[in-house]
Amino acid sequence: MKVVAILQARMGSTRLPGKVLLPAAGKSLISHMLERVRNAKSIHELWLATSLDPLNDPLAQEAEAAGIKVFRGSEHDVLSRYQAISEHSNADWIVRLTGDCPLHDPNIIDAVVELAMNSVNEFDYVCNSLHPTYPDGLDVEVFTAMSLAFANKNANTALQREHVTPFIHRYHDGPGPFRIGHFIGPADFSHLRWTVDEQADYEVVREIIETLYPITPTFGWMDVLALVTRRPELIIKNSNIARNEGYLKALEQSRKTTP
Repeated sequence: MKVVAILQARMGSTRLPGKVLLPAAGKSLISHMLERVRNAKSIHELWLATSLDPLNDPLAQEAEAAGIKVFRGSEHDVLSRYQAISEHSNADWIVRLTGDCPLHDPNIIDAVVELAMNSVNEFDYVCNSLHPTYPDGLDVEVFTAMSLAFANKNANTALQREHVTPFIHRYHDGPGPFRIGHFIGPADFSHLRWTVDEQADYEVVREIIETLYPITPTFGWMDVLALVTRRPELIIKNSNIARNEGYLKALEQSRKTTP
């Protein structure tokens, strides 16, 4: 079974433009994330999926310089980017990651993939994000190439095509055609926010990286948890930002415009 991880990223964030190339400990956030994801033992190939917008040229160049495969496609039809990479790579399973999560832990990625691999007769899609117990910023989705192809063929709303997996998991729309599995953590840390969508997020994540990376470049999520426990200002600073705020706004807009 070939497992292909796809990291989607772009420079044109509306809330924090160019965030993926912002610096921390002498490297860009995307470089930190690529370095961390590459340590996942379950992944056979890692691709960066971005758009054809020239604004993304520096992002693509940085990934290519690091030896990462890059695919560039539609700005808003992100689902089509995933399908193209799936076909190019002959993937059996896809791991979906987003570029605003530079603190991703390869051990969590491996654990979610392992659950999917050990449950091929039970699940088509496994994630740790629909019933979240890990901090925001450690989300992992794993799904079959077959379910991706079906979604690409049948998904027809802007929400489904831009956010890639809503057609598969149908979490907000009722049961769909696919079998859904949930990876649950050891305790509920979902109130913690380690993703980068706004300036306050960046300041928190930069401080975490600049504190831990020089000492242990391969620091894990439990190291981050220990740090923010010692320094509660790193919890408070961005605690007013809602989890999945962008997706929830898009979902609300989609419901308003759907007949």
